[in-house]
Amino acid sequence: MCETFLTAMSTDAQISLKTRKILFASLLAIICVALVYAALQGDKRWVVPEEVKRLKNPLPSSEPTLKAARRIYLDECAQCHGEYGKGDGPEAMMHSTAPADLTDAGHMNTVTDGEIFYQISEGRKPMPSFKKRLTEDERWGLVLLVRSFTRPPAASEKNPD
Repeated sequence: MCETFLTAMSTDAQISLKTRKILFASLLAIICVALVYAALQGDKRWVVPEEVKRLKNPLPSSEPTLKAARRIYLDECAQCHGEYGKGDGPEAMMHSTAPADLTDAGHMNTVTDGEIFYQISEGRKPMPSFKKRLTEDERWGLVLLVRSFTRPPAASEKNPD
């Protein structure tokens, strides 16, 4: 009777060990797939509809518009993109996808105002959508501000008195 109990217990222990090994291997496989997926998503380009790419900013660049956009930017965007748009905000390192460097003229000259407006409006993880959080004019104002990051500072900004 003791031998039967030990044999039964040994078989149950083997099944349990085999089940645990399978579960552990499955968990490792799921983690690997998730990491590969996350890595591939990080390099994914924005897909912006062609008609949106052709949109022109309806707002003229003016000091009041840029000041209002700057306030919004500091509240909503600077945590990741940095105070001056370099992608070096205090929360930038918390995300697997680095925030865009909005001062990179080489890149910024390849995107249209419509594309920037779309990206602000729609968002993409980890960046939130601002379509419902900001008015259309506020989002267009942010486009003007973002464009200003690639321009050299005006003479009055270089030498403040």
